[in-house]
Amino acid sequence: MKRYDCMERLGALLKDELVILSLGASVDEWYNAAPHMRAASLFQQQLGCVTPQAFGLAVGLPHRRVVSLDTDGGMMFNLGILGTLANEQPPNLLVVVWDNECYQSIGGPPTHTAKGRVDIARIAQGAGIEQAYTVRDLDAFEDHCRAGLAATVPYLVVAKVESTVRHGIRRKHSDGREDKYIFVRHVEATEGIVIMGPSEHN
Repeated sequence: MKRYDCMERLGALLKDELVILSLGASVDEWYNAAPHMRAASLFQQQLGCVTPQAFGLAVGLPHRRVVSLDTDGGMMFNLGILGTLANEQPPNLLVVVWDNECYQSIGGPPTHTAKGRVDIARIAQGAGIEQAYTVRDLDAFEDHCRAGLAATVPYLVVAKVESTVRHGIRRKHSDGREDKYIFVRHVEATEGIVIMGPSEHN
C-alpha cells in the first residue's frame, strides 16, 4: 500500500477527531490527504512520543476520539506505551502505525520490522491490546479504521506501506511553533475552554 492512499481513506472517515502524527514526510502527506483535519492535527517531533501524546490527549478529553498516526520506528522507540494502553484501556484512542520498514526521515536505514521477524501488532497483542491488527490492502485498512473509530477499547492498526513519498504535494508553510498554536486554538474553540491565555506582556 501507499501511505498517502491510506491517509485519504482515513481522512474521509474523520470529522471531529483530534490527530497526533509523527514527524517527516508523513506530515505534508497528511495535510494534503486530509486538509479538513489541518487545524485538528499536531505533529510530534520526537520518536517514541506520538502515541504517548495521543494517549494523554485521549485521557484529558475522554469525550473526544483521538487518532495517533505513529510509525514503526517511533513505536519501536517506546514499546512501553503498549503496556500502558493495555492497562489503562482508553476507550477513545485509535493508533495507526505506518510500517514502511525504514527510518524515512533520516535517509531510509531499516527499522527492526524490515527483516520480517518483528511484528508490531503481535507485540501489542502480547502487551495486552486485544484489538491489534496488521493490514496490507486498502479495503482492510479502511475497515479496521472504521472499527477502531467505533471501538470502546484501544485499537491498533499496523499498515504495511511502501517507503515511497507522494510527489507533487504542497509543503506545509508553517513551523512547529505555529502548528502548536493552530492546534491548541482549535481545541480551545471546539471545547469552549482556555488552554493558553494571553501573554502578560500583551
